[in-house]
Amino acid sequence: MNEKMLKVMTEGKGFIAALDQSGGSTPKALKGYGIDESEYNGEEEMFNKVHEMRTRVITSPSFNQDRFVGAILFEGTMDRTIGDRYTADYLWNVKGIVPYLKIDKGLADLKDGAQVMKPNPGLADLLAHARDDRGIFGTKMRSNIMEANPAGIKAVVDQQFEVALQIAEAGLVPIIEPEVNIDIPDKAKAEDLLLENLLRCLKDVPEDTKLMFKITLPEVANLYQPIIEAPQTVRVVALSGGYPLDLANEKLAANKGVIASYSRALLNGLTAQQSEEEFNKVLAATAQAAYDASIT
Repeated sequence: MNEKMLKVMTEGKGFIAALDQSGGSTPKALKGYGIDESEYNGEEEMFNKVHEMRTRVITSPSFNQDRFVGAILFEGTMDRTIGDRYTADYLWNVKGIVPYLKIDKGLADLKDGAQVMKPNPGLADLLAHARDDRGIFGTKMRSNIMEANPAGIKAVVDQQFEVALQIAEAGLVPIIEPEVNIDIPDKAKAEDLLLENLLRCLKDVPEDTKLMFKITLPEVANLYQPIIEAPQTVRVVALSGGYPLDLANEKLAANKGVIASYSRALLNGLTAQQSEEEFNKVLAATAQAAYDASIT
């Protein structure tokens, strides 16, 4: 584990950019950026376009260690370059921002009101490549909770911890992400069940094992304080989950010790058609608002 990166993540002020849109979410992200599907043909051209978008964000003077402590990358982004450097190398050695990698292979079918992660038989090789060849510090993996179903939430958390411990043993810091859908009617109850299960699993984890958690902004402010205070926790971060940026930041500011890890909200308002001046101005304003909410 890179101790300098760990120090940034433990002590640094700022938030994490989630730049990890993959195959299913990329067309929507590009459309929001002002690039229609008619402007590229096939997956390779699509990923070229999204890498251009991510490169523009990462190389912007508004994307700096004054506001950002980390960035989450898609596997294809990790293996592409910015200038003559691999993306994670550029993030850390040029920008001073800690690189993470999205490692899940998507979601399984809905069962018991939740979606666990699909099997990931190549995970050990991917972790070794990320750690040894690309300088990745940590990983992120997402599950999805669609109702306050005890069996489904237990299955999600059990799987997340099982994979997280494999990642930690490989020398990387896992971000556990059991997302609770913001539109479900029993969201608060689901979050109570989630916290209960997180604490159940966390008590069996050695205190020197480093974990992070990415959560949906809860209905009850400071719900996840016991997770923040656990000795294993490096940081608890929050996804925007589809909340408008202003509302996400309002909720974030109410949760002491939680920092942002935005994807859609971060890219909101950025377009391919903007001048560099306008692009940097919009990114700076979005980043500053998320930063302010993250340092409460």
